[in-house]
Amino acid sequence: MWGNKEDMVVAVALNKVIGIDIGGTSVKAAIVARDGSVLDEIRMGTDASRGREWVLSRVSESVFRLMRSFGDTSVSTPVGIGALGIATAGRVNVESGEVVYATDNLPGWQGTSLVRWAREKLALRAVADNDANAALLGEAWQGAGKGKQRLAMLTLGTGVGGAYMENGLLCRGAHWSGGDWGHSILFPGGHPCNCGKKGCAEQYVSGSALLRRGSECTGKLYCSGNEIVEEAAHGNLKTIQALDDYTADLAVLLANISVTLDPELIIVGGGVADAGDVWWPLLEKHLDRLGVQTEVSRAMLGNRAGFIGAARLAFEMTES
Repeated sequence: MWGNKEDMVVAVALNKVIGIDIGGTSVKAAIVARDGSVLDEIRMGTDASRGREWVLSRVSESVFRLMRSFGDTSVSTPVGIGALGIATAGRVNVESGEVVYATDNLPGWQGTSLVRWAREKLALRAVADNDANAALLGEAWQGAGKGKQRLAMLTLGTGVGGAYMENGLLCRGAHWSGGDWGHSILFPGGHPCNCGKKGCAEQYVSGSALLRRGSECTGKLYCSGNEIVEEAAHGNLKTIQALDDYTADLAVLLANISVTLDPELIIVGGGVADAGDVWWPLLEKHLDRLGVQTEVSRAMLGNRAGFIGAARLAFEMTES
């Protein structure tokens, strides 16, 4: 039996946390229980072009809405929420909680100290990590990678993220860029990337790259990759060709990950993968042609992987 009311509050607090996933197009957040179940969730548009303070305001609003949904109207003493886990685009120094590098997918984001901000503005203990690291942690905990120790993941969204783990532990790298395959060179001297290099994988296998490919093949402008996938599903030969070219390049990137790390499984997630029912057989065809032996599967958690993994980070922080 706990000795006093304060001890009781701490015990309750550690049973649920908030996980939040900050991307170039949306902020996704949820209250997550210790067993990984999602108790409540919210999604809001990021509108990242409005700058860092706007994005942070969206994060705040997401957190406060979730607290209110549990009857918690307090900002300074958020009873019931043990901590906040933050997944974000960009490279993150997990020890300090600072975004040490970010592209213009989130303008002004580089240098943001998310842990300090959460402590000062939200009165919450917090931990922050790269969104792909969080997504892999989520899939390893509750998704496609459950029970496996050596995993790699590729996330296909506005940009391309990556992560890997050995013996069940994330490998973040000496400069917090472990698994950043989106900025590995796929085509030397190719399309310019917003990181300053040319030919990065992100310019060929991201959601943005798929839109460009679709427009090049059809002469039409597309607002989302789903439009291209739907046209291909209805037999449009030009969009089928765009998806075939796209998956051919994706297979090369996955083959390189396979021979470099030799993981048990490579998980492909992100918004583009969520629409993979049509193009996944094309990817499997190209993987087979390249002789890729590693199992490759789609993520199970969909766009929830980031905030579930962020919640896992928060639980690990409270346990330590």
